[in-house]
Amino acid sequence: MIGSLMAAALAVSAFQDPPVAPPPQPQDPTVYRLEEIVVEGTRLEERTAEYVREVAAPARGRGPARWRQGVCVGAANFDPEVAQYLVDRVSDVARDLGLSAGQPGCEPSILIVGTTGGADFAREFVAMRPRLFRVGGSGMDRGSAALEVFMSSDRPVRWWHVSMPTDSETGQRAVRLPGEMRPMPNLDPRQDVLGYAPITRVPVASRIQSSVEDRMMRSFVIIDVDRLGGVSLEQLGDYVAMVALVQVNPDADTRRYETILNLFEYPDGIAGLSGWDRAYMEGIYATRPGRISTMAQVQSITQAILSAYRGQQEEAE
Repeated sequence: MIGSLMAAALAVSAFQDPPVAPPPQPQDPTVYRLEEIVVEGTRLEERTAEYVREVAAPARGRGPARWRQGVCVGAANFDPEVAQYLVDRVSDVARDLGLSAGQPGCEPSILIVGTTGGADFAREFVAMRPRLFRVGGSGMDRGSAALEVFMSSDRPVRWWHVSMPTDSETGQRAVRLPGEMRPMPNLDPRQDVLGYAPITRVPVASRIQSSVEDRMMRSFVIIDVDRLGGVSLEQLGDYVAMVALVQVNPDADTRRYETILNLFEYPDGIAGLSGWDRAYMEGIYATRPGRISTMAQVQSITQAILSAYRGQQEEAE
């Protein structure tokens, strides 16, 4: 499905060398570095919860989604060496998170596209296959307003995720898509209200846990090479890996944190994925899915991040 769009992407735009880098902006001296925060006490937990609330960007009304089995990464409109590096880097980070990565020739679930006009390309891309971006099922994306921002912003890198609420045990879809209907025997289809409802398990009653989890289905990452400035390919690869593998708010204010998400504001101060970034991604993938309330989701991810970071510290000692 996404693979068929790679040829179309190649026809829309072509990769060009980036322009000369503008002078970097000085980074806020009060930036929080995960490695420098005292682990004991509540300060680390408070900072971590703030980071999660700022960065996480799940689909409307849903919790953070995860890739559950593996990913297949594809790249279009780049020189072969650049494309291969981006594919390999995202795949390597995915493996670090416990996911499998597809072999060459697999059908991409993550598509990275280079272009020289990000906004124009994004709008044309969405117009070509709108249902790839807005499938129409409940809780599968961030909505039409967010999609408009995706198409119209001037960001050097923009991304769009589609996820799917699924039964956490069976893996079956927990939402019905437009046009779908399950006919019931001996009932007039016009009166078959149940035919429009998803079939999911009914677990023991819980106010904080649901039997439905959110699974990532596809990610689109569009890179506007005219706006890359002086970032290196290594930095870009880490940035793309972050925004492709977890749902990240493109409008997050992360100036107070040492994170790859600040790359285009402080390119000289960001070497690659930081302690915050790795702990956040590990926390997302270590968290038990199905938390109902936003507060429970933040608390669960925060504790998973703390656990992942402390585990890293113990291994380093």
